[in-house]
Amino acid sequence: MRSAGFVKDGLIVCSFVLAIHLVAGTAVSWVRAPETVGELRLAYAGPPETWPRPTLHPGAVFTEFGPLPPVQHPADNPPNAAKVVLGARLFDDPTLSKSGQIACASCHARELGFADGMRTSFGHDRQRGRRNAPSLLTVAWVQPLFWDGRSPDLEDQALHPLIDPVEMAAGDLLEVERRVAADPSYAPAFAAAFGDDQVTVRRISMALATFQRSLRPRAGRFERFARGDRRALDDQQLKGLHLFRTRGGCANCHSGPLLTDMKFHNLGLHFYGRPLEDLGRYAVSGSSDDVGRFRTPSLRGVGQTGPYMHNGLFPSLDAVVNFYTAGGARPRPR
Repeated sequence: MRSAGFVKDGLIVCSFVLAIHLVAGTAVSWVRAPETVGELRLAYAGPPETWPRPTLHPGAVFTEFGPLPPVQHPADNPPNAAKVVLGARLFDDPTLSKSGQIACASCHARELGFADGMRTSFGHDRQRGRRNAPSLLTVAWVQPLFWDGRSPDLEDQALHPLIDPVEMAAGDLLEVERRVAADPSYAPAFAAAFGDDQVTVRRISMALATFQRSLRPRAGRFERFARGDRRALDDQQLKGLHLFRTRGGCANCHSGPLLTDMKFHNLGLHFYGRPLEDLGRYAVSGSSDDVGRFRTPSLRGVGQTGPYMHNGLFPSLDAVVNFYTAGGARPRPR
């Protein structure tokens, strides 16, 4: 969640001075960090710009927390209800895979927050992938996509798993197009979505992308809090929010409405020279600076999308917190 450089100090212990707050029309000045529940309630009662300032490391890019923004759709792929329905059908259709047994939904199950609950997923011929299947609940706002950022948008991303030999292994995209076109029941669905019944690879990707942009995390307590309901978080959750923003240091990489900085960080979990080796962003950029860097995931809906990290190394949020509390990874020299 934080880069390796950020986690070396473990939990950050530093004093915090809260600036002037305007609460119910009254100026409240703090000479020390809020500590009691009552003080925290007062500190977070106003709009986000009046909250205690986050504890940040040099170079961190912080955006204030807030509600989810409207989804932006590409000009060349405007949404409509029929396109969402078509995309959902394609998402669930195993005939898009070589074996006819694996669909997008095989690794992104609705009941699991559009993840699969496994450390890494099984694909074609029961091959095991090397990366954890991320939740799709926030992909409408995320760019670039995949753990290594190889895909610039959802239209491009939707095609990668179809032909990946470890995932759906369809062979080539024209074969996917042929399979979909061979099913006559798809013709009216494409006509409703695009105006005529022509099946193309581009339209398949557009429908899949539009469906994924329709997904939303559940509007839970955090979203209600971000929208202005300051009683949505209970006392323990409010303490957690304050710790997350300040001494915990989590907000160095997890901020903004999506709780991610959209950047790539090296946590020391690339296992260079070991069986679990994965060099992350380096495989895309070829830059030595990117060795071991992976995209910061959104924490929206995170409670239902474990296991965690790019390789599913940690089975629970407790394990993730313990990892950072202990100072992060300490790779042994070889």
